[in-house]
Amino acid sequence: MTGFFQELSKKLAERWVALLVVPGILVVVSAVVGWHLGHRHALNWSMAARYVSDQVAAVAKLPGGTQAAVVVGLLIAASVTGLVVQAMAGVTRRLFLGTWPWPLAPLARRRVHRRRRRWDELWTEQTTLEAAQPPAQRTLAEQEKIDTIAARKNAIALAPPSRPTWIGDRMHGVGTVAWERYRLDLTFGWSRLWLVLPEATRAEITAAHAAFAAAVAVAGWSWPLLALGALWWPTAVIGLVVGATGWVRARDAVADLAALTESALDLHGRALAIALGAEDANATGPLTHAEGLKITATVRKGR
Repeated sequence: MTGFFQELSKKLAERWVALLVVPGILVVVSAVVGWHLGHRHALNWSMAARYVSDQVAAVAKLPGGTQAAVVVGLLIAASVTGLVVQAMAGVTRRLFLGTWPWPLAPLARRRVHRRRRRWDELWTEQTTLEAAQPPAQRTLAEQEKIDTIAARKNAIALAPPSRPTWIGDRMHGVGTVAWERYRLDLTFGWSRLWLVLPEATRAEITAAHAAFAAAVAVAGWSWPLLALGALWWPTAVIGLVVGATGWVRARDAVADLAALTESALDLHGRALAIALGAEDANATGPLTHAEGLKITATVRKGR
């Protein structure tokens, strides 16, 4: 057991250093250097290098105890910065998912309206071509044109947009598809479905969710960097790059998460129906509307 706890402590220390201390130290050092340079000498790298060298030399001349105190202070400052970033993870997550607070409601409505209008235009164009060109008489070129329009529509959202962000619509679209295809309210049904999923399926979904959480953590470091831009504008540029990197990673992770969630419902929705007694154990195939409504009635419990 002693060896186990030693190994566990080692792993936790490694994660603490990787997730909090190293990025935190970079932010703290940037704050100190930025305070010294200011906007006037923002890109004077020789001045920055000279300042850092002078500070390191000054610390090296201090007594050993004072040096240790400086190092501990730096670690504490880095850790506090990291904890603040972690506390902001909820804000970053809401920003990505499009559940914006009320002060941003007008902006959110405008974005939803613009996305929905474009989606509706493409949907109308797609359905018009499909109606005019029945599948049995459709040429390969006509099918490719329809597929191109459908791909452009799906690139906006897989269901009618209702969120101001692509990520928010991709996740919300899973619930919309579940209702339209199966009449299953996934808000109430997902936790029950999760319990009947095979371990391998849950592992894949968990990995995709972890990737999204990691992307949110990366984007979270943009907040202190953007704030430091008031002192030293290059940190604001770095903050924008870090935030964009987190956003791109989050899009990829959510695309996988939404696809896996929808696939889990397609493949294992029947298991949920059987587990809740909505269908006979010998039934096969995808859920029907009637079965989905039975499941929804059961899991909602009148709520």
